[in-house]
Amino acid sequence: MLRRTKIVATIGPATDTYAHLEKLLLAGVNVVRLNFSHGEISDHQRRVATIRKICAEHQLHIAIMGDLQGPKIRIAQFSDGKVQLIAGQSFILDTQLAQSSGDKNRVGIDYPQLIDDCAVGDELLLDDGRVTMQVTDKSSTSLTCKVLTGGLLSNNKGINKKGGGLSASALTAKDKRDINSAVELDLDYLAVSFPRSAEDMQTARQLVKEAGGECRLVAKIERAEAVANDQILDAIICASDVVMVARGDLGVEIGDAALIAVQKKIISRARKLNRVVITATQMMESMVDSPLPTRAEVFDVANAVLDGTDAVMLSAETAAGHYPVETVEAMARIIIGAEQDSSTQTSSHRLNRCFLAVDETMAMCAMYAANHMPAIKAIICLTESGNTTLLMSRISSGIPIIALTSHPKTTRRVAMYRGVHAIPFDSGATLNAEVNQRAVSQLLNKQLVVEGDLVIITKGDYVDAQGGTNTLKLIKVSSNIQ
Repeated sequence: MLRRTKIVATIGPATDTYAHLEKLLLAGVNVVRLNFSHGEISDHQRRVATIRKICAEHQLHIAIMGDLQGPKIRIAQFSDGKVQLIAGQSFILDTQLAQSSGDKNRVGIDYPQLIDDCAVGDELLLDDGRVTMQVTDKSSTSLTCKVLTGGLLSNNKGINKKGGGLSASALTAKDKRDINSAVELDLDYLAVSFPRSAEDMQTARQLVKEAGGECRLVAKIERAEAVANDQILDAIICASDVVMVARGDLGVEIGDAALIAVQKKIISRARKLNRVVITATQMMESMVDSPLPTRAEVFDVANAVLDGTDAVMLSAETAAGHYPVETVEAMARIIIGAEQDSSTQTSSHRLNRCFLAVDETMAMCAMYAANHMPAIKAIICLTESGNTTLLMSRISSGIPIIALTSHPKTTRRVAMYRGVHAIPFDSGATLNAEVNQRAVSQLLNKQLVVEGDLVIITKGDYVDAQGGTNTLKLIKVSSNIQ
């Protein structure tokens, strides 16, 4: 049984050797995430080379996604490494304090604009909301706060403002250097942290283009401003190729109570706007230290699958956890279980809408036929860019979508799309009369279909023409297809 929902796994110290990476990829990872917040470019170069070597040896089609650090706003450091804050006490965030001179009364910050971005009464959340405080006074260089929720606070923890409103640009100087590195590494996807508007994504796309790259862009939805209204959210989604429900910072800024509804909205809007969507953050967090997930984590992953997410993401679980392979295997089992629910195999997507493009019309026809004719066991899509398979994958279905393509970049790119599986196939080297037979033979060889099954084939009249899908054919699997 082919798993439809994809798994994104972050690489880190726990999975940094050839042997560990090989086990992780073979366990079922579809997309590897490189976190540019950690490590040097030389580290990422080595990881990319290792991943691609493993993929070549095992004939795997796995995408690689770089994740830009973005404007992470942090406190500086304490002279003792950490302090214990008590609810009710006063605490100062001071832009003038030396980098390592923090104590129980004050600490430095690396973002001077925080002073201008905050007003008396604003609530600040440190260390992903574990410590909260309210601004009671401000000067030109510092914020005096009252601790609302105390706790242990250690070096370099992040700062969020409840409700959003921080003015930091989505793309820092480091991010711009890392975009160039991502292009040099020929990454398939590049995630942009903390975009506030479509313009942030458009700027990133222009920088990728100027660097000579083709990587698809992922908008990490993690600022309150990004979900402030439907118009802003839709504009960010449309300016991106993929969106990520980045629940860590987003949950801190909008509050946990609002997060579940926002997650469902982002997934729904992304699918309706023909974009890919990833659900991320703490999905299997307990498995950093445990070989088994909690029941709550099982339900969290399953609910994302039922909501229609294309992919679910692992962060610390595979980057620094003790059970990275077991985590991927557990996530795969949960996904397959959730995908047995009938709700994941039916869809009313765009049934009442007009289609403006030929390839979208073909994609929708194929999916409607597949979902309404039980004898159809697979959809074969001869594709150049993978776009037709993306359009198909917006329809919920239990029928596998097989992307046959001669382009290695396309085989990797579609690894992110729900329900889509790539097989290398050079249609240009095949006589037109033999294409259907050879295409079906690919599925027979992999035991995805048997003789007598029905399959749908979509293709274009012209080979090597992107966006040219204009033909749909229903074929009975046999050894003599005309």
